[in-house]
Amino acid sequence: MDRQKQRMTLTAAAMLVPLMAACGSEKADSGSGSVGGGKPVTGVRWSVDSVTADGRTQKAPTGAHMTIDKGRAEGSLGCNNFSAEATVDGDRVRLGKTRSTEMACENKPMEFETTLARTVSDQELKAEVDDDRLTLTTDGGDTVQLTRAKDAPLAGTKWTVTTPDADGRAHLTFDEKKGTVSGSLGCNKVNAKATVRDGHITVGRPATTRMMCEDSLMDVEKKLLRIFDGELKYGVDHQTLTLTSENGTSVRAVAER
Repeated sequence: MDRQKQRMTLTAAAMLVPLMAACGSEKADSGSGSVGGGKPVTGVRWSVDSVTADGRTQKAPTGAHMTIDKGRAEGSLGCNNFSAEATVDGDRVRLGKTRSTEMACENKPMEFETTLARTVSDQELKAEVDDDRLTLTTDGGDTVQLTRAKDAPLAGTKWTVTTPDADGRAHLTFDEKKGTVSGSLGCNKVNAKATVRDGHITVGRPATTRMMCEDSLMDVEKKLLRIFDGELKYGVDHQTLTLTSENGTSVRAVAER
């Protein structure tokens, strides 16, 4: 990215803070957390699908989401994270004192972030829930479309390892039918037996290729190999998988879209 383009991107990101900081100061209260028919709005992770403002609809980037719970709203605008005090009263939702990070992200539509921030900030929104879909509508008719986010399945998902950091090269996939886990340790391929039961995974001795790579990747491989040939605790939170071995080794991975 050349310097001029980088300055423009940083400026676009910086615009989010004053837009969102302009929210009202009324006291937050979680309220009932439900709309007509007792359908919950709070305590649910909602993936943002799109925002329609000034007659134009913009599709949300992957990762944009929002959760309203215990008087707080938190989530991601697509690149930058945000948090705010939140008031829920019947089918009315209002965010206040909203703050966002100021990261400049490549290949992310900063215009979408600005539009979403402007649409939900300093507004009283009408909430309508239809099955797994939530629509937030401003008094001016602008809308945000959201869908209830679901946890990625453990089996069949390609999990890209983020901790330890292998620069996106390490990944694991569990096959429930075959009873195996396979993938890459960052350099070498790996395969092992894997039985999933009651929140635990029993992993067998790993079979790997024998290539030599740069030292950093080999260090990552050594760490990842510690989760094999034993029992793992696992947990899936939306698109994030956490594996913890009996020897204390912890691995985090995200679902590849």
